[in-house]
Amino acid sequence: MPDTPVFRAMEEALRARAPVALATVIEGPRTGAKLLVRPGAATLGTLGDSGLDRAVESDAAADLDSGTPATRTYAADGEEGSVVCVFVEPFVPPPLIVILGAVAFASALVGVAKAIGFRVVVCDARAAFATAQRFPVADEVVNTRPDAYLSSIGDMLGPKDALCVLTHDHKFDVPAIAVALRTRVGYIGVLGSRRTHEKRRQLLSEAGVGDAGMLRLHAPIGLDIGSRTPGETAVAICAEIIAARNGRAGTPLRDTTGAIQ
Repeated sequence: MPDTPVFRAMEEALRARAPVALATVIEGPRTGAKLLVRPGAATLGTLGDSGLDRAVESDAAADLDSGTPATRTYAADGEEGSVVCVFVEPFVPPPLIVILGAVAFASALVGVAKAIGFRVVVCDARAAFATAQRFPVADEVVNTRPDAYLSSIGDMLGPKDALCVLTHDHKFDVPAIAVALRTRVGYIGVLGSRRTHEKRRQLLSEAGVGDAGMLRLHAPIGLDIGSRTPGETAVAICAEIIAARNGRAGTPLRDTTGAIQ
C-alpha cells in the first residue's frame, strides 16, 4: 500500500475494523485522484473539486451501508460537456451481533451467528457469567452493564448489525433497549413471552420510547418455526435477522412466486 496520508489512514481504519470507502477517479480530469470517506470523521484527499468531493462523500454513505462497490459518473465542474467517472470501493467489517445476556442459551446463538458470518460479542454485567471460557467461539466477551457497552459502540452500529437482548431482566434490558434505539442498528430482538414484553413496553414507554421505537423491536424474538431446543431457537433468531436485513417476511419459498433471490 503506498505511503500517502490517504492510504495510511485507510490502513489504520482497516486495522481498527472501522468502515471506510475509497473513491478513485478512473476517467476524466485528475484520473487517479483519491478521496477516503470515513463515517464520523473528516474525509481525506480530494478528487479535484470540492463540489465533487461532497457529492461522492454523500453517495459513498449508501455504498458503506450496502457493502457493494459502485461506479458513478459526475459532471466535471467548470468543464462543459466533460464528465468524471468515480469508482467507490467500500471496506466494511463483518456485520456485528451483540448478544446481551451470557445465559446458557446464548452459546447456541453464538455458534449459529458465527456460522453465517457475524462477528459476535457477548455482554453481561455479571462477571461470573461473562467469561471467555463459557463462550470460546465468541469474538469478544464483555463484562459490563449492557447499556454502558451499547453507549460506547453506538456510533459503530449500522443497518447490517444486530442486537439480541436475552437478559430477561427489566433492570438490564430496558436501559439497553433505550440506548439501542438511538443507534442505526438494523435488528433489535428481545427474548421473552408476550406477557413479559407487555410489561417491558410499559417500562420503555415510561423511559420515553415512542411508537416508532416500539415498532423496531422484534419481540418475541425469532421466526415461528416451532423451535424447542436452544439450537433450534438460535436458528429461528438468525433466520429472522436475515429476513429483516433483506426486507423479507420469512415466507416459505413454496408459497412465493418468481425468481428465488
